Amino acid sequence: MSADASHQKTATRGRLRIYLGYAPGAGATCALLREGRQRAGRGADVVVARVQTHGRPHTQALLAGLDIIPGATVRNLGAAAEINLGAVLARRPDVTLVDELADRSLLRTGHAPRWQDVQALLAAGIDVISTVSISHLASLADVVEKITGVAPAQMVPDLVVRAAVEIELVDAVPEDLRQRMAAGHIYPPPQAAAVLGGWFCSPNLSVLRELALRWLAATLTGGPRRYRPAACVPGHVHAREKVVVAVGGGPESERLIRRAARIAARSGGDLLAVHATRPGRPAAGRAAITAQQQLTRALGGSYHQLADDDVPAALLAFAHAENATQLVLGATRNSRPSALLPWRGPRLRYSAAPVASTCTSSPAHRQPTACRPLQVNPTRKGEQR
Repeated sequence: MSADASHQKTATRGRLRIYLGYAPGAGATCALLREGRQRAGRGADVVVARVQTHGRPHTQALLAGLDIIPGATVRNLGAAAEINLGAVLARRPDVTLVDELADRSLLRTGHAPRWQDVQALLAAGIDVISTVSISHLASLADVVEKITGVAPAQMVPDLVVRAAVEIELVDAVPEDLRQRMAAGHIYPPPQAAAVLGGWFCSPNLSVLRELALRWLAATLTGGPRRYRPAACVPGHVHAREKVVVAVGGGPESERLIRRAARIAARSGGDLLAVHATRPGRPAAGRAAITAQQQLTRALGGSYHQLADDDVPAALLAFAHAENATQLVLGATRNSRPSALLPWRGPRLRYSAAPVASTCTSSPAHRQPTACRPLQVNPTRKGEQR
């Protein structure tokens, strides 16, 4: 590559393309490799930086003919290997294939997430094609855990995935997935039998599939922003939809943040998490606040802390100052969310911009509810998904 061509590549940021899967065996890795082979066939310089075949013959066969950059061996882990970032940057290919974006790099200090390696490749002007499971999206981790009973070991910020120039859902019929699992095409027979008798049932797979479609639909419609009426925001013609979530120090706070993030994503709005406490009262532990801050930022939101003798009034004052359109609150049997509703608080009776409040109960007090099927029509082949 000439010096001029190299300079031009680094001057332009690379493009990220994502294949989104909703369950093991849906085919995201195979889709990744097929596109890599197609681009290589059209003359692009394509390299494989990291692909996990899980020993599946069909997946391994798709690697044939692709240029694989030898991974850097991880000390004390035998044959385990990670992305050899230096080698890829030195090669400067047109396209790099990086499987499982949410995984952590065992080579980097503190086992930094793999998406940070991808960001380095993009900054160098290299296009990247990668895969993500919805179970690893930060905003959906709690929902997926409820369905599968398995907490994801790694997560990727939604912002990283939404920054892709194209996201394609690798769709598969749930019953087809079960048949492939039973045939041993996804997991070895003993492991396959265990998951088939557990969470890998058609109803759960259907819910995961609909969850992926919901998330993708919210992402695709997130560009055109929904606006509040101009009369509600003095001095402004338009205002972004804003969702404020009030959090405390308990474990339910992260669930509330994720819930609010999903609400904000559906409207293409902003997420603001607020931790409020009274002066002199102990706030949430430092570890809890740090975790809340990291999760909020990973979901593309901002985190705020307030101290006031009247916490409900402080929360409402913050919501109105930010021109919030929705306020998300946690509720238990002993809580009084009605104290935060602007139309019930006499001191805020004449507020100019009412805020819609959403109360969500903690898991310990939630009553079972019937599932409602989502009416979503998948896009036709050739359309962006």
